[in-house]
Amino acid sequence: MIASVRIGALGALITLSLSPGVRADFVEGSQLTLGLRNFYVDRDFKQKDAPKSRVGSWSQGFDLIYRSGYTDGPVQFGLDTFSQFAYRLDGGGGRSPDSVLPYDRSKGEPVRDYGRSGVTGKVRVSRTELRVGEQRPTLPVAYIDDSRQLMTTYEGATVESREWDKLTLNAGRFWKIATRESSNKEDIFLFGDSPSQHSDGLNFAGVRYEFTPTLNGTWYFGQLEDIYRQHYVALAQTLDLGNGFSLKNDVRYFHNSEDGSELSGRLDNRSLGLMSALRKGASTYTLGYQRMYGDDAYPLLNGYVPQPYLVNWSTLGFYKAEERSWQARYDYDFAAMGMPGLKMMVRYLRGTDIDRGANLQDNVESERNFNISYVVQHGPLKGVALEMRHIETQARYGAEFDENRLIATYTWKLF
Repeated sequence: MIASVRIGALGALITLSLSPGVRADFVEGSQLTLGLRNFYVDRDFKQKDAPKSRVGSWSQGFDLIYRSGYTDGPVQFGLDTFSQFAYRLDGGGGRSPDSVLPYDRSKGEPVRDYGRSGVTGKVRVSRTELRVGEQRPTLPVAYIDDSRQLMTTYEGATVESREWDKLTLNAGRFWKIATRESSNKEDIFLFGDSPSQHSDGLNFAGVRYEFTPTLNGTWYFGQLEDIYRQHYVALAQTLDLGNGFSLKNDVRYFHNSEDGSELSGRLDNRSLGLMSALRKGASTYTLGYQRMYGDDAYPLLNGYVPQPYLVNWSTLGFYKAEERSWQARYDYDFAAMGMPGLKMMVRYLRGTDIDRGANLQDNVESERNFNISYVVQHGPLKGVALEMRHIETQARYGAEFDENRLIATYTWKLF
């Protein structure tokens, strides 16, 4: 019944959008883009008991996005479509699964290709927009994952309102998720649980307010029905220190507890994150500290969906029970040296006091990152982005690996 209502509502939006009287306005302002991503990853495990010594693959991805304009009138309609596809260029059964391509257990190797598509109907009234269908949120309660090949997306309904200056309101419900390694939409459950522990949907509401041009506050509430309730509060301020120096300070707090029938059991997790970034010209120096409180790790959604609103989120995550972590980071923009488009980042993170359970010694983990990227500024390859990421991890207990990623991207604006 609920599924029929969802499909009917989306169909009504599409019908209204494409009716002859409004088609010209619908087409005017529409855009079609094709995103290309060539992705190579190689992970070399260092610990003696690793199930595999090496995993990785090389693949080519495509992301075709059509965004319509809006019909005329006080109530405006539109339609967006999304199609993602990836093809494996290299990487057989001996180097998988690799967290990028779906793994075919019957053949003992990753699939040759995979993809998915979605449709979103949209309605706009004044400065408020309703969207029903495929979603690509970047919210504290739900986030995409574009760190591999195909992007994690959601299916649901969202509304965003900017009717008042300085104030942004968000609310919605997601009832399905398509993870980065899947062609299919799935029910939502917690990473580490089984699909049988799925929720009927993720409900959320949030507000962001710009107190001043340099100070903003955010609050969000999320409810993964019968699994958890989540509150998020944050403040961010940028200070002009003079002589070309600026300082950005972030304070972020999550509170997670069980909900309803507790399909994943009791949940006790809170996290506090502090981050300061000092900028001078082309250089940015960042320090971050994060503390997990409670008996449980921070709850992640199936597919290992990232949570970049944790100040120390990275490859290892640094989200385990009772973990205390810090990071030191340096960014440099080579435009200051006459090389626009070239950027570099180095970072070190370390987490301690990780609770592994009763009668087990606490774990310690660390991670080093080196990223360098370049966007071609001129000529026939203008807009092509090249990136190299090198990651080294260490842990007292658990996986240790060196990882290299080579990424080439380009977005082709067809119209």
